[in-house]
Formats: sequence, C-alpha cells, structure tokens
Amino acid sequence: MPLLGADMTAGRLVAWYRHPGDIVTRGDIIAEVDTDKGAIDVQVFTTGVLEQILVQPGEKVPVGTVLAVIREGVEPGAPAAAAAPIPPAPSAAAAGPPPSEHPRASPAARKAASALGIDVTSIRGTGPGGVVTVADVEQAAAGGSSDGDRQERMRRAIAAAVARSKREIPHFYLSTTISLERATAWLAQQNAARPVGERLLMGVLFIKAVALALREVPELNGRWDGQRAVRNEGIHVGVATFLREGGLMAPALHDADRQTIDDLMRGFRDVVTRARAGALRSSELSDPTITVTSLGDRGVEAVYGVIYPPQVAIVGFGKVVERPWSAGGRIVSHPVVTATLAADHRVTDGRRGAAFLEAVDAFLQDPGRL
Repeated sequence: MPLLGADMTAGRLVAWYRHPGDIVTRGDIIAEVDTDKGAIDVQVFTTGVLEQILVQPGEKVPVGTVLAVIREGVEPGAPAAAAAPIPPAPSAAAAGPPPSEHPRASPAARKAASALGIDVTSIRGTGPGGVVTVADVEQAAAGGSSDGDRQERMRRAIAAAVARSKREIPHFYLSTTISLERATAWLAQQNAARPVGERLLMGVLFIKAVALALREVPELNGRWDGQRAVRNEGIHVGVATFLREGGLMAPALHDADRQTIDDLMRGFRDVVTRARAGALRSSELSDPTITVTSLGDRGVEAVYGVIYPPQVAIVGFGKVVERPWSAGGRIVSHPVVTATLAADHRVTDGRRGAAFLEAVDAFLQDPGRL
C-alpha cells in the first residue's frame, strides 16, 4: 500500500486490473486504492509476473502492507496481458463496460451495494471516470452525500498534513521580485507561431526555472528522514492543483529539469486535468521532491506556502503585475512577479535559500536556457 500523502496511514483496495499469472511492466497500472484524497491508480515499479494477490478488493490495510507479489526475471519482449478488472464474484455480478475500461462500479462496491440492498446505478461515483467505490456505497447507505463526505475527508487530510508540517518543520521564508520583461517577450514570440492548443503558459516557465535552480542548490531537492537530510536523485516538481470541489493535490511532473518546455507544458495540462478528474497515479502523488504553488489567478501577489513533508521546500509565485522598474538608469514599467521560498531550516539556511531564488531569477532573465 503506497504512501500517497504526508498523513496517510491506510488505504482501501478498490480493484485489481491484473490477474495472477499476468506479465506486468514497470509503470503499468495494476490496481486502484481509495484514500482520503480520492481513488488513485497504483503503478508497479518492476517488471515481472504477478504471482500472488494478497489483499482483496474492499480490504483496508495500513500503508506499507504488501498488496501482491511480483516475480522478476521475465524475458524482455514477452507479451503482457491486457488490463482488465478482476471480475466480481457470481453473487455480485452485474453488467458493465468492456474489460478494457474502468467499470461503472468496482467489484467490492457492487458486492457491498448488493449486501445493503442498494441499486449501485443510483450512486454517484467519486472514483476515476465516475467509478463507484466502497466509500461511495457506505456513504449512500448512511443517507449522506458522497461528494460532501469526500470533501470533508480531504479537508481532514490536508489539516493533518499542514499541522504536522508547522509542528515539526522550522520554516524560514524569503521573497524576491523578478522582472518578467524578457520572459514575457520570449513567451509572446514562441506563442505567435503556435496553434492555440499548444501555446505555453508563464507558469510552466516558473516550473522549469525552479527545476533548473535545484541543480545549483540541490539541498532544497531533498527530504528529511527523521534524523538527517537526504538528497533526491531526480527533480520531480509537484504542482499544487486546486480542485473544483474543494481541497488540493500536488501531482509530480517527473524529471522536470530534463524535459523540454513543450513536454513540460503537455505534462502540466495532463496532470492538472487528471487531478481534477480524480485519475492520478500513485507515483504522481508519492514522488514530488519540491512543490510549486501559485494563487496569481486569484489576484494574490505573494503566497507563502507550508512545506509538505517529507519535502523540505515549497516555492510560491504570485500574480504578474506591472510595476515601476529601474533599467539602464531609467524608470520604466515592467511585468514583475513575487517569488517566495519556504524552506526547512534543519536542511539549509537563508544564504542558500537566497542563492536558489537568485538562480530562479537568472533563468527567467534568459528564457532561451529553459
């Protein structure tokens, strides 16, 4: 059972999408789990044969519990089985979509609904693609709103995470104002030659600048393991995404420092869309090594974030505004943004934090390097 949030302690296995004997490849989605932040697709991190399933749909188990056993050593090129949910027991069988798609309701949800005498088709699902989960069935049986319950669970999870962060992490904060004159001109030039659907957003330049700056100040791309600071090998930027129904998630853009701006833009649109649709993968929630947040679209000029453990830093960007700027001995009007850093004082200090913000500024002054 993967850890999908700072204060996640357990998760409910909703459905399996592979059967014992199937070949699985690193990155394949093989299961779905239900957490306080929604239903999440679980990926595998090795290639082999799914030898044994140890946790059945409907079971709630602690983080770290072994869900299945995969035997490694499959010969490369061996055909993999198509993804398909394990069918429900005969007593809970029901018509559904083709095996290659997510079912309308998970097998465990169908079984629970049958036992409670509830018509599963009358329940609004909160899982990926609207799939009905066991939690939805339980909430319907209690006569409450599944959406309202989900929001309340998410708010509790967020509250626990930020309370732990402020309790355990000695935050320090820095901010700087960055001119975006050059970045704005470069962005306009790039977008002039692109179709509307492929145009770049300023926010993606911020993400790439943060990722590259972490190469220069790598201690901010780390984690605190309880005793010491550990640096992460990959730079996976978590993008704080505010959900329409309330709450937020911060899915990872993997290896953001090595992606092109175009790939990063596509990845950004993809994870935001799937986060709001409740269709994220486990690695996207467990892998972020730093988080970038922005409230510029809400008119906020500076945001000072709360670090999401075990990460050791969060970067904030405010609204892009026009301000007087001294350039070449003249006062001119420039688009500017306030960039902020909240960092863990156990891991680094203000001087290194300042060097990081300085590096972010430098990359935005030379956008061709992004």
